Amino acid sequence: MIPYGRQDIREEDVQAVLDVLRSDFLTQGPVVTRFEEALSGAVNARHAVATNSATSALHVACLALGVGPGDTVWTSPNTFVASANCARYCGAEVDFVDIDPSTGNISVVALREKLDVARREGRIPKALIPVHYAGQPCDMTVIAELAEDYGFSVIEDASHAIGAAWGDEPVGSCRFSDITVFSFHPVKIVTTGEGGMAVTNDTELADRMSRLRSHGITRDPGLMDRDPDGSWYYQQVELGFNYRMTDLAAALGISQLSRLSMYVERRRQLAARYDRMLSGLPCAPLDRMPGVASAWHLYVIRLSDPARRREVFDHLKGEGVGVNVHYIPVHLQPYYGALGFSQGQFPAAESFYASALTLPLHPRLSDEEQSHVVDALRDALEE
Repeated sequence: MIPYGRQDIREEDVQAVLDVLRSDFLTQGPVVTRFEEALSGAVNARHAVATNSATSALHVACLALGVGPGDTVWTSPNTFVASANCARYCGAEVDFVDIDPSTGNISVVALREKLDVARREGRIPKALIPVHYAGQPCDMTVIAELAEDYGFSVIEDASHAIGAAWGDEPVGSCRFSDITVFSFHPVKIVTTGEGGMAVTNDTELADRMSRLRSHGITRDPGLMDRDPDGSWYYQQVELGFNYRMTDLAAALGISQLSRLSMYVERRRQLAARYDRMLSGLPCAPLDRMPGVASAWHLYVIRLSDPARRREVFDHLKGEGVGVNVHYIPVHLQPYYGALGFSQGQFPAAESFYASALTLPLHPRLSDEEQSHVVDALRDALEE
């Protein structure tokens, strides 16, 4: 089976992890700090906070921004459930902004219209979580302008988008947001096995996220309610979590990060080849915004005849192609249905889902395997 996504583990990755296994630290030690420094340098951010997953990073990002009961967080319905769940963990309400079906990203037109209504009704969201779907950044210039105008915070969910850029700004520089979150799941562009990272240019946000990932504990006397008993002393100053990354995961991440540009370039080459080979078939790739560099986490096509999606999906599976679908709209999940969401509320996301297929795309995909994917897709569409 040709998987839709797959990690690329090389001997230098194995050696990096072995070096940690032979060291004094296995959990959160000096290698985590080195990974944070490497990642923040790669995306031009001042601070980076490593966590055990991107979901954890989203959660502590929301908490650091003060999201809680009585607040509402908006995000895209075209994403994995974690982009919405992180607000629910904080006791906040969730709402969605429909997408631009040509890109799969949040529609800034729909966002502006929804904000106008929210302002009149006195319910501006506490935060917006735009999702850089498939690796292509959302329109962050407009989102940043709206955030300043309406007074909400922005957390970029860049789980798909390490190595992407909005104009001259690498995703993660936080020029247009308060916090950006990355994922290092094995199907992502670089991996730590499981892992995530929150980056920010705000020292107070970084410090709070660091505490929250480690039980809310501090060794800073300035944050304590009494003088320390000694150098061993610490205090829990708020309710935190065990969201720490291990040195083992960080070592893998450092090694993988050294090949980030290589990975993104290979994905770009494969995407361009798909573009050429799929030309003339009754399907279309996502539109690409001018001046934006995608990280090409996913190669998503939209079928001209959505009624045939399941038939095409099953045919590809039968031909050994690990096709997938990204995503079932979050508001259609039973949990969110119980909160009052229903079919028809976000029609662009629902229509997008009905026609979407994700084709295999990863650095280890060979030209021969990619040709097989396209041949199998052509056969399915021509039957």
